[in-house]
Amino acid sequence: MKVALVHDWLTGMRGGEWVLDEIARLFPDAPIYTLVHRPGSVSKGLESHPIRTSWLQALSFGGRRWRYLLPVMPAAIESFTFPNADLVISSSHAVAKGVIPPPGAFHLSYVHTPMRYAWDQRDVYLEGYSRPLRPAVQLMLAHLRQWDMVSSTRVDRLIANSHLVAWRIRHYWNRHSEVLPPPVDTGFFTPGEERGENLLTVAALVPYKRVEVAMDVAARVGRRLEIIGEGPMEGHLRRTARGDVVFRGRVSRQELRSAYRRAAALLVPNVEDFGMVTVEALACGTPVIGLTGSGTADIVRPGLDGELAAEASVEGLAEAARRVLAHPWEREQLAARAAVFSREAFVVRFRFLLDRLGFGGVLE
Repeated sequence: MKVALVHDWLTGMRGGEWVLDEIARLFPDAPIYTLVHRPGSVSKGLESHPIRTSWLQALSFGGRRWRYLLPVMPAAIESFTFPNADLVISSSHAVAKGVIPPPGAFHLSYVHTPMRYAWDQRDVYLEGYSRPLRPAVQLMLAHLRQWDMVSSTRVDRLIANSHLVAWRIRHYWNRHSEVLPPPVDTGFFTPGEERGENLLTVAALVPYKRVEVAMDVAARVGRRLEIIGEGPMEGHLRRTARGDVVFRGRVSRQELRSAYRRAAALLVPNVEDFGMVTVEALACGTPVIGLTGSGTADIVRPGLDGELAAEASVEGLAEAARRVLAHPWEREQLAARAAVFSREAFVVRFRFLLDRLGFGGVLE
């Protein structure tokens, strides 16, 4: 039985790529089809697979610039063919689930979220364009939404990474999905050094991550905020930083683990699709402050693993932060919660899913 793997693009290791990495381990000989690939940007495990790119590879300058190609991504993903594939597994947060599988092949899609640009983040996306260009961009996004809905019918079984994403799939595509949380390396992220006093935020410095809200919350509760991450908003955030804020930029995995361990709490002020950093923090014995309407709510049980604010306001998050900072958290208890989302747990669930779908033999 032949298996083909599909992913949007391979230009770095973020949450979706770690999920793909774990799935790819189960199929070491399977080719990976992706729009663009920047060699050396992903794990050794992924690089060991045959990687087949689309005609966008040349237009993206070798995988260095690809986001401006969004309008033609649907056509590029549909251009892939999968000779003799029996099972196509897509890992999708943009267009990967829109591939056209060969007749008779089964298409299983692990969805990190329906295309953000076209749906829940379209207003943020539009803000990046001048007013004269926005009507044309709105028209392009309307075509993308239509394609996104139609192409979802090509998937035989949809898997969501959280209950929030399952809701989006039902709301935007009118499709049912089952929830399978992504894997987190709880063997690497473990409790360690003594917990300190500062709050921590780990996020790309882009508008929807609401890092400016995290700065306000930290100032409101009188704690230093350590920010790990980089992105186009860094200059603006540095200029408008309020309170005691430290920007760490990009750090190594070892430095990230150390930052989790010594933080008083992880602050997640935005709506996450799932939020693997939340699990990483818990695995290091650090409680989490987040929102009830977020994928964070799949992970954090209020009073047991951290606190969730019902309102996405500075005051609502500050009140949740005060409760977390006043509580004596047991590191091992928090790490035990994270184990529910371990790599090993993911593999067991994914194998069981394939077995239920009649593909258990493909792993033998």
